[in-house]
Amino acid sequence: MARTECTLDQKRISDIIGCTVRHMRVMSQSDMACVMLAELEDTDGGEPTGIVPRQVVVKHTADNTACIEGRMLQKLGTLSPIRYPGVLYGDDHLLVMEYIKADGQAGSSGAQDLAQKLAAQHDITQPDVGLEFDTLIGGLHQPNPPCANWLEFFRDQRLLFMAQCASDSGKLPSHLRQRIDKLSARLGDFIAPDVKPSLLHGDLWGGNILYHQGKLAGLIDPALYFGDAEIELAFGTLFGDLNRDFFDVYSEYRPLHPEFFTTRRDLYNLYPLLVHVRLFGGSYVQAVERNLAQLGF
Repeated sequence: MARTECTLDQKRISDIIGCTVRHMRVMSQSDMACVMLAELEDTDGGEPTGIVPRQVVVKHTADNTACIEGRMLQKLGTLSPIRYPGVLYGDDHLLVMEYIKADGQAGSSGAQDLAQKLAAQHDITQPDVGLEFDTLIGGLHQPNPPCANWLEFFRDQRLLFMAQCASDSGKLPSHLRQRIDKLSARLGDFIAPDVKPSLLHGDLWGGNILYHQGKLAGLIDPALYFGDAEIELAFGTLFGDLNRDFFDVYSEYRPLHPEFFTTRRDLYNLYPLLVHVRLFGGSYVQAVERNLAQLGF
């Protein structure tokens, strides 16, 4: 698939937000999306007119997923104590968002700030797991049918669903799919069905965590739903982004299950690993196999 071209019309963006765009530069570009930072003209030496800031982020998607991301951001902006980009405009292919300033400087204070605020977000619950609409993870479809039983939801809508997607793409070998099927029949050995659903970012890795001057500035690119908070924490350890400083503080607010680091983390990380298998294949296939072996399958 060819990379999404960054050919956004500055005049169109200017018309949408009601302020002249002075310059646009590419922030990131992939097969699925092009993200640009738009610099806006000052008015009378101050902020641009209305509520529009000096800089906005413009995201153009190759498929009609921009509206889903906008809907996720709006819901998180309403519910979460963590800052998410405000949505200034959204349609099927275009999203104009607030720019969150970040310098990437976290340190121990940033990790502690994230821990406290993420624990507060995880304290936001609802009766059912899932969500009232389907969302996205890595640009892939993420089904969220409301369900009263977390074990069933994780089995059917996360583990087996993404294993099937990875298998259909030809990137997940059949012998690994069979081992996942065996594990799915034994999930009750690892997790309980009566998990209280937490509000999840859903794609918590370092690239989606913004720090500024040693504090959490905000989170971006969510894969929103309500589910077990541990699946979020597990994902955060997959690439080493959540460290001891984080967990020391988080556990003061929300104690961790004794088996989180020994088994449950490996179980829950099968989902993001399968997402990566579906997207990239390669070494992530071996990572799935390692986690399955660690769990005894």
